[in-house]
Amino acid sequence: MSRLIQLEYHRPGKKVAVYEEQLVLDRPDVKVLLQREYSGEDVYVADTLTLEAGAPIVWYIPVGAWHDIGRFHLKDGTLTGWYTNLSKPVQFDGDTWTANDLFLDLWQPTRGEPVWLDQNELELAVKNGLIDQSTLKRTLNERTLVDLQLGQQQWPPAIAKDIDLEQAFALADS
Repeated sequence: MSRLIQLEYHRPGKKVAVYEEQLVLDRPDVKVLLQREYSGEDVYVADTLTLEAGAPIVWYIPVGAWHDIGRFHLKDGTLTGWYTNLSKPVQFDGDTWTANDLFLDLWQPTRGEPVWLDQNELELAVKNGLIDQSTLKRTLNERTLVDLQLGQQQWPPAIAKDIDLEQAFALADS
């Protein structure tokens, strides 16, 4: 059985959310987590259901990267797409990990065009002093790097396609 991780999700100006997830792959360069059931409300992008309450999510956390990637599904396991969070590198402390969100997200549906989300929230966070200029610059640089890979059809990274939901469950239960 895989190790349980408490992922503390910090979004400046909001309450900390804690998610219990299973560590299904633990490599020096990337960690893969399985969240068996999303406990939040249904998530929509442009009136399209992208993540259903109770649906599983597979999270890919590249070590030291300024992003993480979620493989989103419906409750029945149907893949809807990939959700890239721009964030500070995740901090690992035993079984408690800390993620610091930087507002800007990329939604990449299985069908349709990718779209950047929450630019207005990022701008408001900067205006309100929740994100400093240095962090803003690093966040926008990360967006540029993701856009370059997206333009070359290299986003999301291979691991986010190679380890699908079925494989994540198999790894979790092995």
